[in-house]
Amino acid sequence: MPLDTADFPSDRELVLERIIDAPREKLYRCWTTPDLMPQWFCPKPWTVSNIRMDVRTGGNSYLEMNGPNGEVMPQPGVYLEVVPNEKIVFTDAFTETWKPSAKPFMVGIVTFEDLGDGKTRYRAVVRHWSAEDKAAHEQMGFHEGWGIVADQLAALAATL
Repeated sequence: MPLDTADFPSDRELVLERIIDAPREKLYRCWTTPDLMPQWFCPKPWTVSNIRMDVRTGGNSYLEMNGPNGEVMPQPGVYLEVVPNEKIVFTDAFTETWKPSAKPFMVGIVTFEDLGDGKTRYRAVVRHWSAEDKAAHEQMGFHEGWGIVADQLAALAATL
């Protein structure tokens, strides 16, 4: 059953939306192919490594974000909903299939809307457990960072 998104409190939600000049199948492929993730998923000079993806509803995901000063940020999670070429919903509320995490932070909802002529409305919605978590994510640079990542995603999709 699709997740209802109508009545979520706006004080806990961050949104990035772009029109990308690439078909949604290519954007979805970038989101679901481990070999492509390092090319776009983090704003440079950050990178990703140790990527494991079981892209299906209930499947596990894992990657490590690597900073330029040796930082390693593990990102375990679970896919809550996967609709190929249309939607990916994921969360860090679980470290693996239905094993609760110590401190859940967010649910991500990424949608790919076909606009015709090879264009896609790319929408990334991040829902946080609290207004404080949303504020922390904004202060970490959500809009700038996720914007850079969307640009890198668009550039990669254009080459596929």
